[in-house]
Amino acid sequence: MAAPIAVAIDAPDIETAAQWASSVTPHVSTLKVGLELYLRYGPEVIATMRGANKVSLFLDLKLHDIPATVAGAARAVARLKPAILTVHASGGRDMIRAAVDSAPDTTIAAVTVLTSLPEDALEEVGLRGPSSDAVRRLATLAVEAGAGALVCSPHEVASLRAEVGPDVTLITPGVRPAGADRGDQARVATPEEALAAGADLLVIGRPITNATDPGAAAASIAAALRRAEATSA
Repeated sequence: MAAPIAVAIDAPDIETAAQWASSVTPHVSTLKVGLELYLRYGPEVIATMRGANKVSLFLDLKLHDIPATVAGAARAVARLKPAILTVHASGGRDMIRAAVDSAPDTTIAAVTVLTSLPEDALEEVGLRGPSSDAVRRLATLAVEAGAGALVCSPHEVASLRAEVGPDVTLITPGVRPAGADRGDQARVATPEEALAAGADLLVIGRPITNATDPGAAAASIAAALRRAEATSA
C-alpha cells in the first residue's frame, strides 16, 4: 500500500519531473506540482507526470485573489482533474467558497500559515500571533467556507484535529526525516511524528528528490512509516 506522502516534484525541467514521478510512485500516494513548475510547463507537466502512474495529483498553486478571479482559475485547472488544489485561507470566506464551487470534484485545501514563517514574522504580515492561534482562526474560517482539507505545520495537527473534527484532511509540509536539513522550513517534524499527531498526508520534497536515488529514498521513508504504524497499533 502506498504511503500517505505527497512528493513535492520541484524539478528544474519536465524530463526530470517525469523521472522523479516514475521512480517514487510505487511507494507514495500523491505527487505535488508547485507554482514554479506549473507556470513553466502548464498542463503538459500534469499529463507527463501522471502518465501511466496510478497516483493522485496535488496542484499546489496557493490561489489568492478576488473571488471571481479565483473562481475562474479553479475552473480552468479543474479540467486537469487534480485531487487537491490549494488556496490561501487568508483570502477569506468568499474566495474559498468560490474555489470550492468552481472545482466540485477537487478537494480544496486551504493553506493556513506558511511553514516557512517564524513566529516573529507573523505581525509583519498582519497576522495576530502566536502562530497556533492564527492557524486555528484561519482553519475554522476555511472549513466553514467549504474547504475539505487544510495545510498546516506538523506542530498544529493535533490541535486542528480537535478543532475541525475527523472529516477534514490535514496536510503537513515541513516534514523532514531525522537528521535531514530543515531547508527553508521553520516549523518541522519527522514523518513519524507528523503521522502520530494525526496528519493525513505528508508533503516531503528535497529529502526524497535530492537523494541519489529518489525512488529508494521514498521507499525508505514509506517503510519507516509502516513500521511506526505497526508499532503503535
